[in-house]
Amino acid sequence: MPQTLGNLFILAAPSGAGKSSLIKALLEKHPSTDAHNNAMQVSVSHTTREPRPGEVNGVHYHFVDRKDFELLIEQGAFFEHAEVFGNYYGTSKVVIEQTLRQGIDVFLDIDWQGARQVKAQIPDTATIFVAPPSKEELKRRLTERGQDSAEIIEQRMTKAVSEISHYHEFDFVVVNDNFTAALSELDAIVTTRRLRKEKQIIRHQKLFDNLLGS
Repeated sequence: MPQTLGNLFILAAPSGAGKSSLIKALLEKHPSTDAHNNAMQVSVSHTTREPRPGEVNGVHYHFVDRKDFELLIEQGAFFEHAEVFGNYYGTSKVVIEQTLRQGIDVFLDIDWQGARQVKAQIPDTATIFVAPPSKEELKRRLTERGQDSAEIIEQRMTKAVSEISHYHEFDFVVVNDNFTAALSELDAIVTTRRLRKEKQIIRHQKLFDNLLGS
């Protein structure tokens, strides 16, 4: 994909580590544009799972049935897709590419397998792994949010070990022990990516042309 002003970020973590809360807090901190004139948004994935209470189609996910999802796979519509706990999840190629070309930073909330697939196609992607401070704390968070049965929580705890084993594949690691500190680290990563030479050249090309003109 050609160089774009927008940055693509992937946040992966075991369920309950707090990545969704961190992304939400970051977007609230930068509600529209910041000093570098970049908007932020979370990519809305496609999924075949049923909506949870309060979730809105097209806002939290694009909810589709299994047949339609498999047709999209055949059409090559996804940067990545995976089956998790019996449901498909996927990231649209067209939507991501269009958004990045508009200069908007995009955050993908996907697992390590999806991160691998996207990174292979867009090497410039910044991948971030969010880790919990301990297994005990992770289980406490999963239990207290009250969304899953005890059986599902145990499945998520087992899956967490597999997911955490891939932390070394990511460009950045953030341990979400103190939420404020973790948010500050995530914000710093975003700023660092925006200040890279390649992005600054695109953003300030007219300035440099003026400075170097006769």
